[in-house]
Amino acid sequence: MSRETLNTQFWKACNILRQDDNTNSLLDYVEQISWLLFLKCLEELERRRRDEAEFEGKRYQPIIAAKYHWSAWTDPQKRLSGRDLLKFLNDELFPYLRELKGRQEADVIRGLFAETPSKMLKDGGILRDAIDAIQEIHFETAEDVHTLSHLYESMLAKLGREGGMGGEFYTPRPIIEFTVKLVDPELGETVYDPAEGSAGFLVEAHKHMRAKLGSRILTRDETRLQNETFYGQEKKPLPYLLGCMNMILHGVFSTNLTRHNTLADDVRKFTEKDRYNVILTNPPFGGTEHASVTANFRYPSKSTSITFLQHIMAKVKCGGRVGMVIDEGVLFKNNEASYVQTKKELLEQFNLHTIISLPVGVFANAVANGTGPKTNLIFFDRKVDEAGNPSGTKEIWYYDVEAVGFSLTKSQRPIPDNDLPDCLAKARTRALSDRSWILPLEAIVAKNYDLSATNPNAAEAIKQRSSTAIAADITTKQARILQIMEEVQEMLQPDQNGSNGEE
Repeated sequence: MSRETLNTQFWKACNILRQDDNTNSLLDYVEQISWLLFLKCLEELERRRRDEAEFEGKRYQPIIAAKYHWSAWTDPQKRLSGRDLLKFLNDELFPYLRELKGRQEADVIRGLFAETPSKMLKDGGILRDAIDAIQEIHFETAEDVHTLSHLYESMLAKLGREGGMGGEFYTPRPIIEFTVKLVDPELGETVYDPAEGSAGFLVEAHKHMRAKLGSRILTRDETRLQNETFYGQEKKPLPYLLGCMNMILHGVFSTNLTRHNTLADDVRKFTEKDRYNVILTNPPFGGTEHASVTANFRYPSKSTSITFLQHIMAKVKCGGRVGMVIDEGVLFKNNEASYVQTKKELLEQFNLHTIISLPVGVFANAVANGTGPKTNLIFFDRKVDEAGNPSGTKEIWYYDVEAVGFSLTKSQRPIPDNDLPDCLAKARTRALSDRSWILPLEAIVAKNYDLSATNPNAAEAIKQRSSTAIAADITTKQARILQIMEEVQEMLQPDQNGSNGEE
């Protein structure tokens, strides 16, 4: 199937779905195209597995009954009318999928359709036309799947730009690629994302590990990548659906992705068998949780940013590595005990070796208007010495990124300016420059665990800075001021007992 045809049919189906009265937003039609593609993809996956089993002289047991296969109820020859189609889906197919049992794949499908679709199309005729368009989309060759995976990710990026939901569903690809390259996961390691979203980090980790193996990959290695490598959790049903679909399109039907509130797990109960070699993630910005959830942490806080960091620290194996996006507030906040205590433990029990300051605007797609939150990338590992004592942090290497290869606006259009390749090269050798510097542990402790990136070379570097970089710096400072103002307002808000927090 040509790339042009696949592209045409994919967006044709999306545009048809947008015409329904129940798909008022981009979010609605993204959900509809996702579950439809999932079911078509599932049948083609089952067909390949059946053919492989027959080639080996084995009998294949399908995951779902023949009556509910995509081709059975979308057959153009039988052609269910719009009304009959909606009746079949609502009264038969969805109830069946929500009760599937018996094997791991069935558990995945049951979890996907527990609350999906969150609402159904009103017009069966529109659904029928969308299905006819999707019939022309095939998963038969590696090139088909590769093209479709790019189309799908472009739709997720569009969801961020137009829906203001990028922080929840989509992390810009250059940021993911940089993080995965620096952490460098290897075959045989487990990779975990506790805030999976659309699974961008897991997808990129799979591509990275697969590329390192190249043509040398063996069947047992492929099996290991499929079944024993990638793990993720996601709280909300739609991102979970998008993430599972994204992984399948990139070649991984993982039964290790679960829909679950990660922060509902008590971090004090984890043992080494519950941990992972590599953690790659972009936790939610600015979320809050109920007191019943915050009780699961040694340093309780209603802020999900700091509790996710505590969860990640508790989930990385001895010898493991972490690369994650974190909002700026976590780095500089030192007026709340939970932030100070968490960062103190991070520095004492882990080696926080690298902090990359990203410019404001990287997550402009995470908000309906404005530049989005100021963010950083942090990298740490968990090691012990021969006596079993944690190695801890001795010093932190910083890099101040000004350009990331795309515009710092909602459009995120590609631009030639990109500091990330230079940053990656220097991070591997911890080289010093006008953009990079090292802070010893003592200097951070003296600032009451303020980890924020303040470039000591700024006066020298500014001589060579472009007007674009200067404008970005002004925007960054404005965002920092807004964060501080929000902190002050939060401190002044009355608590549940009616006081304003002052003694």
